[in-house]
Amino acid sequence: MTPAGKLTTLHSFDSTDGFYPYAGLVLASNGDFYGTTANGGAHSYGTVFRITTEGTLTTLHSFDGSDGSEVYAGLVQATNGNFYGATYGGGAHSDGTVFEITPAGTLTTLLSFDYTDGSEVTGGLVQATNGTFYGTTYGGGTDGYGTVFSLSVGLGPFVETLPTSGKAGAAVTVLGSNLTGATKVTFNGTAATFKVVSSTEITTTVPTGATTGPVEVVIPGGTLTSNVNFQVP
Repeated sequence: MTPAGKLTTLHSFDSTDGFYPYAGLVLASNGDFYGTTANGGAHSYGTVFRITTEGTLTTLHSFDGSDGSEVYAGLVQATNGNFYGATYGGGAHSDGTVFEITPAGTLTTLLSFDYTDGSEVTGGLVQATNGTFYGTTYGGGTDGYGTVFSLSVGLGPFVETLPTSGKAGAAVTVLGSNLTGATKVTFNGTAATFKVVSSTEITTTVPTGATTGPVEVVIPGGTLTSNVNFQVP
């Protein structure tokens, strides 16, 4: 839909390629959109799909129950470029799964919930700046009322900026982990003045001469890179 209100239907699902796309789309770094459907597909257990801005849809994966079913949650693109999500049901214990899928459609089941650690994921995952994923389950756990969980898949820490774009002189907040002792902040290689507010926050401004690219923070333990490129108009 345009800002003026002109709507264009890009795709109408027909069950074979999924139906009930409850979750929103995620704009990937390659410029395409990725999403999920709760039902439909080759086995009627839901799908993961890619759609271009012109409306060309590709079904990347059809869940078959053993690797999950009923995807109510959306996807998150992690710092390694792959997507991560969770299913409401299916998996080894029929309590849902957490999965990884590449932009090309190769899916790996990372976790099958067994009710003791949760069941029935309805919300999406979040990747924190320590590299770990966090999420919630609707049911299961010690008392059967749901859980909050974390899942580490070996991805390293990073920083993120608020906002993700701005002209020279614009104020920017950099969020991360273990930022105390930071010695340098750069915007695509251009050094910026900054202040360490806490172990998780740095304030800075876009330096003159900065161009679009990653924001990097040098800390005693190494260099942290932003999860997305900072856009300089």
